[in-house]
Amino acid sequence: MLNNKTTNLIAFFLLSICFLVCVGSIQNMSLTMDEQAHIPSGYSYLRYQDYRLNPEHPPLAKDLSAIPLLFLNLKFPTDHPCWTKEVNSQWNCGTEFIFKSGNNADLLIFSARIPMILLFILFAWFVFFFTRKLAGNKAALIALTLTAFSPTLIAHGRLVTTDIAAAFGALFATYFWVKFLKEPNKKNIFIAGITLGIALCLKFSLVLLIPSLGLTTIIYAFLKGSNKFKSIFYYVGLALIAGLIAVFLIIWPLYAFHIHNYPIEKQISDTQEILNSNDNPLKGFGIFVASNPITRPLGQYLLGLLMATQRVAGGNTVYFLGQVSGNAWMSYFPIMYLLKTPLAFHLLTLLALGLWLNYLRKTKPLKKPLHKLADWIKNHLEECALLMFFIIYWTTSITGNLNIGVRHILPTFPIVYILISKAIVEFTKQLKNKRARIGVTITVCILLAWYIISSLIAYPLYLSYYSELVGGSKNGYKYAVDSNYDWGQDLKRLAEFVEKNNIEKINVAYFGGDNSYYRLGDKLQNTWIYEQEELNHGWLAISATFLQEKRAKAAPGCDKNTTALSWLNKYKPAGRAGYSIFIYNLK
Repeated sequence: MLNNKTTNLIAFFLLSICFLVCVGSIQNMSLTMDEQAHIPSGYSYLRYQDYRLNPEHPPLAKDLSAIPLLFLNLKFPTDHPCWTKEVNSQWNCGTEFIFKSGNNADLLIFSARIPMILLFILFAWFVFFFTRKLAGNKAALIALTLTAFSPTLIAHGRLVTTDIAAAFGALFATYFWVKFLKEPNKKNIFIAGITLGIALCLKFSLVLLIPSLGLTTIIYAFLKGSNKFKSIFYYVGLALIAGLIAVFLIIWPLYAFHIHNYPIEKQISDTQEILNSNDNPLKGFGIFVASNPITRPLGQYLLGLLMATQRVAGGNTVYFLGQVSGNAWMSYFPIMYLLKTPLAFHLLTLLALGLWLNYLRKTKPLKKPLHKLADWIKNHLEECALLMFFIIYWTTSITGNLNIGVRHILPTFPIVYILISKAIVEFTKQLKNKRARIGVTITVCILLAWYIISSLIAYPLYLSYYSELVGGSKNGYKYAVDSNYDWGQDLKRLAEFVEKNNIEKINVAYFGGDNSYYRLGDKLQNTWIYEQEELNHGWLAISATFLQEKRAKAAPGCDKNTTALSWLNKYKPAGRAGYSIFIYNLK
C-alpha cells in the first residue's frame, strides 16, 4: 500500500518534471497563431480595462497570462488604428504590440506563457486530487502520470490560449457541483455557483456544463427522493440559485471590470458590426443588452458566446487525411484522438476495458438491472457527472463544423484519465489469482514507462506530436495540420537554419502568430511562394498547413484550388525547421 507521504512525494516529483519540461520546451518556440490575439487582449484588459479585443473568448485565462506583463515596461499601440478605429483588430494589435512597438518580443512571450504553465501544473494536481478522492493513491498517481506526460496537454499547456483553462474549468466545476448535490448546504451551493461562474469565464464551450450538470442534478434528484417531484423541484431550485451566483457574483462583476473604460458607444457600435456581419438571429437582443449601462457587462458576455457558436457553425477550410474541405468530418475527432495520443495509453485503455469485461463475466446476472443502475449512479455520482459531460461534449464536437485541432476536445482528456486509472486499480483488486494481479501490475508499470518515454522523446516539439501508430511526429503532417501540427511554433528555428546555412535570401509562406520580418530581417525576400513553379527560385520555406492545403484533393463541395503547389512534390526538402516548416532549395 502506498501511504500518503510517499504518494505526495511521487506526485511532487512528477509535477516538477512536467514543469521543467514545459519551461524548457518554450525556450526556442515562436509565437503560435492564437497567442497573437490572446496576449495583447489580456494585457489590454488589465492595463486599460477595455474589452474591445478578442470578445469571442472569455477573459480569465488571458488575464492570468497578462499579470507578469504588468511588471514589464511595455508600450501598447493605443494610438494605432487597430485600437482606435478598427473593430476587434486583435491580430493587428498583436503584431503591433509584440513586434513593432519596441518591446522585447521574446521576453514578452516567455513571460506571458509562465502563468499558463502554472495553470497546467495546477490542473494536473487537481486531476491527482480528484482521482485520489475517488479511488485512492495508486489510481491518483496513474492519472497524474497520464496528465503530466500527455504530449498534447503539454503542447497546449504552455501556450496563451483557453484550451487547458477549459480542461481545468470543466473538472473544477464538476467536482464542486457534485459535492453540492451530495451535501446541499449553503456553503456547498455557494462554492458550486462560484466555480461554475469561473468555468464559464474560461472558455465559451464550457456552457456545455449547464446541460451536463443540469441533467446530472435531475437524475440524482429523481433517484434520491421518495417523492420524485418534490425532490426534483428542490434540487432544481438549489441549482438555479447556484446559477444565479455564477452570473451575478462572477460573470457580471468580472465583465463590468473589463469594460469599465470601454466606451458604451464603442461597445454598441462594435457589437452591431460584429453581429451584423454574421447575420445572427439574436443580434437585436445582443445589441439591446449591450446598450443598457446595467446589463452591458452581460451584453459583452453574450456577444462572445454568440461569436463562439457562430464560429463552430461556420467552420474552417482544413486539410485532413489527404483532403481539403470547408465542412467537418464526423470521423475527425475520433481519428485525431487516436493519432495524437501515445500508443501506450490506448493499450492501457484496452487493459482497463479487459479488466472490466472480466469483472462482468464473473458477476452474477443482474436482477432488476434498472435498480442496480440507479444504485450505481447514486453511489458513483462523480463518474456519472463526468460521463455526462464527456458524452455531451463529444457529441457537440463531432456534430459541429469546426475541425481545426484535437485541442477542442481537451476538456474530455482528464475524464478518460480518471476513469481508466480508477478502473485499472479497482478491477485489478477483483482478480482472485495473485499471479494475475502481479502480471497486471507489471504490465501497467511497463505501459506507463513507455508512455513517459514517448512523451520525453517528443521534447521539445510537442505541438507536432503524433503517435507511433503513424511513425511518429515526422509523418504527422500527412494526416492533419493546423493546431495539430503546425501553429507557427517553428519560425525561430527557421531563422536558425537560415543563419547556419548562410542563406542570403529566402521566400517564406508562414502560418502562425509570429513575424517573419522580425525573425529574418533583410534575409526575408517575400512572405509568399508563387503558385507558378517557374517564378520561384533559390530558397523557400513553407508551413505544413499551407503546403498540405495546396497539394491535396478537394473534398466534395470544396471550391478551393487545392493543387496549386503540387509541383513541390518532385522536390525533396533541404531541411525542416522543427517538424512544421518545410525548406526547399530550387537551384
